[in-house]
Order: sequence, then C-alpha cells, then structure tokens
Amino acid sequence: MIDRRTLIAGLSAALFTPRCASAQTVNDAAGRTVPVPAKVSRVFPAGPPAAILLYTLAPEMLIGWPRANRPEECAYMLPEICTRPEVGRITGRGNTANLETVLALKPDLILDVGSTSSTFVSLADRVQEQTGIPYALLDGRFAGIAKTYRSLGELIGRREDAEKHARYAEDTLKTILGRIDPIATGERPRVYYARGPRGLTTGLGGSINVETIELISRNVAGETQGGLANVSIEQILVWNPEVIVTIDQEFAATVRNDPSWASVKAVRDNRVHLSPKMPFGWVDFPPSVNRLIGLWWLAKILYPQRFPEDLRALTQDFYSRFYHVTPTAAQIDHVLAGRD
Repeated sequence: MIDRRTLIAGLSAALFTPRCASAQTVNDAAGRTVPVPAKVSRVFPAGPPAAILLYTLAPEMLIGWPRANRPEECAYMLPEICTRPEVGRITGRGNTANLETVLALKPDLILDVGSTSSTFVSLADRVQEQTGIPYALLDGRFAGIAKTYRSLGELIGRREDAEKHARYAEDTLKTILGRIDPIATGERPRVYYARGPRGLTTGLGGSINVETIELISRNVAGETQGGLANVSIEQILVWNPEVIVTIDQEFAATVRNDPSWASVKAVRDNRVHLSPKMPFGWVDFPPSVNRLIGLWWLAKILYPQRFPEDLRALTQDFYSRFYHVTPTAAQIDHVLAGRD
C-alpha cells in the first residue's frame, strides 16, 4: 500500500489542479462520487485485476500493465496492447507506481478493482485529491463481475459492450450454479488449493483466491477465515482432501511421487489437477474476470456428469470474446495442459 510519505513526496502545486473537466459523476462500488471526464481514452490500472478487466472491455484505453507481460502470454492477447509498457501498481503487495509516474502518463481515469474496504477507499480518496485524476474503485468479488462490468461501461462510455460481458458472466453463474445447487453442501467434493512448489500455501475461508472453489465445492481450509496462508503437510493429512487444485507446475509434477503426500486421498485417486494459467490464471493469480472460464473448468473436473460441454469450445469462445484473439487448436492444448 502507498504510505503517506510516498503520496506526498515529489508532489508539486500542479498536482492540485484538476486535469480535466467532468461531464458527469458516477458512484463507484464504494459509494464514492467520481467525476468522469467527457471523454475517457487513457486509463491507468491500479493493479492486475483492473488491468485485465479493462483489457477485456476496452483494450485500447489501457495505458500499460502493472507487470510487463511475457511473450508467451502475449500469444493469447492483442500483441500491440499486450506489449504496452510496465507502469507499476498503486495497490497491493509490492506497489511500484509513484504519483509522479502516474501523472506523467496523463490518464483520464485511474481504475482499481478489488476490495472496497475503508483502507482502499482512503487510498482512492487521497490519490484523487492529490492528483486531480478521477479514481474509481470497483468491486473485485467474483459474484459481482456483471455489476462491475456495467459500472466500468458507464465510467468509460462503453455501456453496450459492457452489457454483453455482464450477461456472459450472469449466464455462466446461472448455468453452473443451477446444476450444482441441488447438491447438498456436505456432499460436495472436499478440495485443497495448493500454491507454491511444495503445495503448502493455500487460501483460507473467504479468501478471494479461492472464491470459485468455495462457490461450487468445500474448501478444506475454509473453517479458518483469512487470505493466503502457509500450512503444514500434517494439517493437509488431517484434512485429507478428495481433490487438489494447483497452479504450480513443479508441485503438480512431483506430488504423486512424494511419500509425504502418498496417503492423501486426492493423490491416491489421481485427482490432482493443474489449473490453466495462460495468459492469466483460471482460479486466481490474479483474481479477475479470467476466473469465468476457470469456473467452467472447475465445474467439469468436480462434476463431470453434470457438465458435458466441450471445454475446448468454451475456451475458444471465451478467449475470442474477452481476450480479442481466437486461439488455435495447439494453443488450446497448451492452455488446458496448464503450461506456462
């Protein structure tokens, strides 16, 4: 998080002059009144979830990325947008963008997607006040994707396109939850989400990192509320999950031959699944709209009898709609194998 000294350092009197006249005001997800310019053409993403959301709706407005994309990631996105420069991030761990950098890029809007807690509201208010640049804070929760798209569409003047994405999100949730809702919670698979090369980092109950897992299954680490946490192999043996989902290739490649994991039911039953992650993770990392296609993937591996849809066709459709590039058959193979 940007601290007060970072916010103040290097600011000149020019920072207190509004950069552009607003044509209207829009209430963001935190209930803040955001002055919106008459025309928005340049948007600074405060963090990765905002960058992905904006790319899917209006890629040409994206000034740059919090982290520079790798060439293999750009194969699944518009190359002229994917290769835009690294601009750092305002929110989250390891924030790297100072306000002088933001101002030099002359954005019409700063977009943040994630938590709307008082901490992030305070940050948004301070940055907007000290730069004169409108700063919109939108809800990053998975269940709120449709509403978030509509809010973004209103902010940047893309209501029609935003509505299409919002309806896709609503239809996805309605279809998947409609088939799973009849299954009693106690009868749903017990899932462990493994992160890191040893698989010993996971998402606790309510963590944004396991939202989709908790939506349609039981998170074995869910009894304790929190975010990401390190756990012991002894604890995992107690949990004895039926399914393991991981984003780490090294862990996925070694866990079946690791004696310390041998007695875990998911390992014994060969139910360790490496999540797709190109160009963005399907479960989280980062937790943004990329999780929509990931929910289909999770539903199919957890409830194969209830989801006969062709995942390859779903992937091609999602990538075409949201990433603006239609992947080849070989690219889809690469993605579904969970390769980097």
